[in-house]
Amino acid sequence: MGEGKTNNMKDLIEYIAKSLVEHPEEVQVRQTGGGSRVRIELSVSKHDMGRVIGKGGKVANSIRTLLRVAAEREGKQATLDVVEPE
Repeated sequence: MGEGKTNNMKDLIEYIAKSLVEHPEEVQVRQTGGGSRVRIELSVSKHDMGRVIGKGGKVANSIRTLLRVAAEREGKQATLDVVEPE
């Protein structure tokens, strides 16, 4: 039961990222961790990194806030890392 709710957080991040970028097909979201602590990694095209991070990190911080609220509603803690594309 808890796993499905964690996937909702992953799906939320994927939806937000795909809405922001020019290359939604390159959006990748991975989830690690378990129990009450979840880590979500977001990877986008190199050309879209600025769109996801935003000026001074404002966009990334806003996404983190949404994720934190979604996680708290499920009784969890979640962190978001935007990782460099390979």
